[in-house]
Amino acid sequence: MNDKNHNIEDLKMRKAVGIILIRDDGFVWTGKRKISPGVRDGEKNLWQMPQGGIDEGERPIEAAFRELEEETGTRSAEVLFEFENWLEYRLPNELIGKVLKGFKGQEQKWFLMKFNGSDSEFNLNNHTPEFDEWCWRDLKTMPDLVVDFKRPLYLQLVNIFISEIEKNKTS
Repeated sequence: MNDKNHNIEDLKMRKAVGIILIRDDGFVWTGKRKISPGVRDGEKNLWQMPQGGIDEGERPIEAAFRELEEETGTRSAEVLFEFENWLEYRLPNELIGKVLKGFKGQEQKWFLMKFNGSDSEFNLNNHTPEFDEWCWRDLKTMPDLVVDFKRPLYLQLVNIFISEIEKNKTS
């Protein structure tokens, strides 16, 4: 057991949000995670979409815009779709107690947002930097680029959001 005061199964899931930010062609904003505690040595799949915890008293939509700004530097987006259910991932046992202290994973509310700004707005050093690179890519590529323990979640995101992305492409 990695957390001295708790059995892993007794730990809660952290409430969080995730954002699929698309541009006109339907490509999604992705960031490459900086090497940090919880990123395993030699980990190659460091790409993900903006996500983060919901603060006490904060509504999921408020958290989504706050996290978007903290992680990308922009709020230039409009919500196109909010998935009604919460999706989750569990941390591997060796990461419990090292990341998301006091939690065994996250329950996330996911939003599809349309970016309506300019790429020059992206600033990875806007807040505590979590990414060191970013790029636009097809959502279908993401399950192979995210850390292994988030892969099942990202496969769900592709299944849930790909038709919404297709409906909202304008170029």
